[in-house]
Amino acid sequence: MSAAMTWKETDIDTIEKRGKNTVSVIGCGRTGLSTACLFASANFRVIGVDSNQYIINLIKKGKIPSGDPKFAELTKKHLKEGRIAVTNQTREAASKSDIVIFAVPPFLDQKKKPDYSNIEKACKEAGIGLLSGSLVIVESTVGPGVTETLLKETLEKSSGLRAGIDFGLAYIFMSASSHSMFQDFSACPKVIGAINEKSLNAVSLVFKWISNAETIKVSNIKTAEAISLFENVYRDVNQALANELALFSEKAGIDFFESQKALNSQHFSDVPVPDIVGWYFSTAPHMLFEEAENINAELHLSTLARKINAEMLSHTLRLTRDVLRSCGKTVRRARISVFGVSSRPDIRETDQSFVKHLVTTLNRNGARVSVYDPLFSYKQLLELDYPVQKTLRKAVEGADCLILTVGHDRLKGLRLNRIKFFVRKPAAIVDLAHVFNPSDARKEGFAYRGLGRG
Repeated sequence: MSAAMTWKETDIDTIEKRGKNTVSVIGCGRTGLSTACLFASANFRVIGVDSNQYIINLIKKGKIPSGDPKFAELTKKHLKEGRIAVTNQTREAASKSDIVIFAVPPFLDQKKKPDYSNIEKACKEAGIGLLSGSLVIVESTVGPGVTETLLKETLEKSSGLRAGIDFGLAYIFMSASSHSMFQDFSACPKVIGAINEKSLNAVSLVFKWISNAETIKVSNIKTAEAISLFENVYRDVNQALANELALFSEKAGIDFFESQKALNSQHFSDVPVPDIVGWYFSTAPHMLFEEAENINAELHLSTLARKINAEMLSHTLRLTRDVLRSCGKTVRRARISVFGVSSRPDIRETDQSFVKHLVTTLNRNGARVSVYDPLFSYKQLLELDYPVQKTLRKAVEGADCLILTVGHDRLKGLRLNRIKFFVRKPAAIVDLAHVFNPSDARKEGFAYRGLGRG
C-alpha cells in the first residue's frame, strides 16, 4: 500500500523523505526519460519501463536515445548513482511504486484513426501490480475523454481498485519545443487535470517539488487532454501556413527564407520555416478530428492545415523529379543520397523524423537510396534500418541527387566544390532545410531546388 494519495507537504518536503518513494515512468522515449530525470533530480527513486528491450539495453549502456548532450549526461549520472533503474517488467515496477506515470506514445492506424492499444496494454500490466493509495498520471497524448474511459476502466478492471477512491488519477501536459527536452520540462508550466480534488491536490503537490515552474490546475481531465491537443494543432496550423507560403514563394520567384527572416525581425512572433511535419504532430490533430466527428463538430481550419502538411512529402518527390528532369534524368534508377535522419537540427534523435517515409517513397518510385547523417554512426543507422554508406565520400560517390532533410551545422559545412568531383554529373540538390545557398550550389554546377526557394 502507498500513502501517495494522502501526502501532505511535510511528507515530501526534503530530499531524504522523497528518497523513500518510488516513481515508475512507463515509456522511455524523450518525454518519459525527461520526466524520469525530473523526479530523479528531486531525489525520488525512479524506475524507467519500456516494452522494447532494445531501448532498455541502450539506456543501460548509457546510450540515451537523444542527441541533447546535457540531457544524456544527466540521465547517465542518475543511472550511475542508482536514482534511475530501467526494466521491461511493467507489472513488477508498478507493484513497487507510489506514483505510476504513463508516457507511452499513441499511433495512427492505416485509416488515420488513433490506436491506443499500446497504452491500453501498459495500463493492463501496470494495473495488475498497482498499489492501493498510489497516484496514476497519464502524460501520453490522447483524445479528450480517453483517460477517464479506456485507460481508467482498464486500470480498474486489472487492479480491482477504484479511481479517485483507491488510487489517484490525473492527466498532465507539459510542452516541449526547444532542443533540450529536459530544460523545457523543468521550466515550462504544468497543466494538470484530475478525476477529483483529492487526486488534483496530490499530483500538484508532487510537481511542486520537482519543478519551480507554475502549476496550472484545470477543472477536469478532459480539459487537460484537450489542451495538449490544442497546442499540437496550433503548431500544425502555423506550420501549414509557413508551408503554403513557401509553395507560393517557389512559384512566385521569392525566397521564403529571406521573407521569413524579415518577418521575424518585425512584430511577428516566430514564423516557422517550411518543414515536413513528423508523425508526432500529425497524430494529435487526428485525435482531435476523431472526437470532433463523435460530437458532430466541424474543424475546417485544422483539417485543411493537416492536409497541407501531409502533402509536403509528395511535394518533395515533385521537387526531386523536377530537378532530375533538368539534368536529363528520372527518379527511376537514379542514385539518391539523403543527408540527415534526425527530426531536428544538431540533435541525434529520430522519433519525429519523416525521413523513413521519404526513403520508402523514393524506393517505391524506383530510386536507389542511401542515407548519411554525421550525428549517427554507420552501425546506428543500420540498426535504424536505413540503407547506409560508411563514409561521406561513399554517400556522394556516383550520386545523381543529394536531398538535404535537416539543417545540421555539420552539413552546412559541407564543401560543394569538393563534393562535385564525386557525384555523377550533371547532379542535383534538393534542399529541404536551407543548408546551401542556391547561387553557391549552382555556381558549383549543381541543379538546385529548395523548399520555399523561388
